[in-house]
Amino acid sequence: MLQARNVNQFYGESHILWDATFNLEPGSSTCLMGRNGVGKTTFLKVLMGLLPARSGSLSFDGNELIGKPPEVRPRLGIGYVPQGREIFPQLTVEENLRLGLVARGKKATGKNGVPGKIFELFPVLKKMLSRRGGDLSGGQQQQLAIGRALVLEPKILVLDEPTEGIQPNVVTEIGDVLMHLNATEKLTLLLVEQKLPFARRVGQNFVIMDRGRTVAEGRMPELTPELVQRHLVV
Repeated sequence: MLQARNVNQFYGESHILWDATFNLEPGSSTCLMGRNGVGKTTFLKVLMGLLPARSGSLSFDGNELIGKPPEVRPRLGIGYVPQGREIFPQLTVEENLRLGLVARGKKATGKNGVPGKIFELFPVLKKMLSRRGGDLSGGQQQQLAIGRALVLEPKILVLDEPTEGIQPNVVTEIGDVLMHLNATEKLTLLLVEQKLPFARRVGQNFVIMDRGRTVAEGRMPELTPELVQRHLVV
């Protein structure tokens, strides 16, 4: 479904991504892992068209993404939950969710156009439709950010640090939702995640980055203590 081949990216003259290469199969759940500052978020931003790549190829469902504007991604079926959530604090929960409809280029239908399954997955959002996004707790904002991405009805959901700053009970709920979507709807997942227990629970596969390079990948049971010590322990 997603093929990254020799992706290189620079900030000015600083070489950030060095020939980053890996594959994602349809219906898989993959954790992109590594210490802070190794290029994980940069890779996601290149994937989403928010940063340019200097060279290489990023292909999604046979469509080359590099060089295409960001708005192409949601219409191809790529949902994105950025680090820090980036909801619109002055807009209501309903208005934030409806932005997903705009991104996918479809008109609203029914009462508010938001698929009912969003509220089945995150019941708290239904209770807070008229509340401003900025008035929600961190965990509720994260659920809103995921819900907004799911309004796209994506083929792949890309999440950057979905558990960052979230209380443990909501982390568990988010993990349950992601595992449910992957198992029952075969939604492909790609998530950057620092918390090893969450990564082991939600991810089937792992890719490790170090200094901008992809240095290891495999099935999650193959993430050995040696790999953890070498590439993940701070």
